[in-house]
Amino acid sequence: MTVNSDIAAMSFEEALAALETIVRGLESGQQKLEDAITAYERGAALKKHCEEKLAHAEARVQAIVARADGSLALKDGE
Repeated sequence: MTVNSDIAAMSFEEALAALETIVRGLESGQQKLEDAITAYERGAALKKHCEEKLAHAEARVQAIVARADGSLALKDGE
């Protein structure tokens, strides 16, 4: 199983929670070196996944524009 084989299916919230757990574990300093390295690798993959999810969400939000009558629509061509 690769480090990020299950990450692609995670929601942003799930990935962020998993990343927070990893950070707490690394900050505690109680892990064996090899376990800490594995956790760090997974954390890096989770961070990338979260960044990609945020970028996608930002693009979707930017595609929404307010019409003159106050209703919302996607920009032309979206």
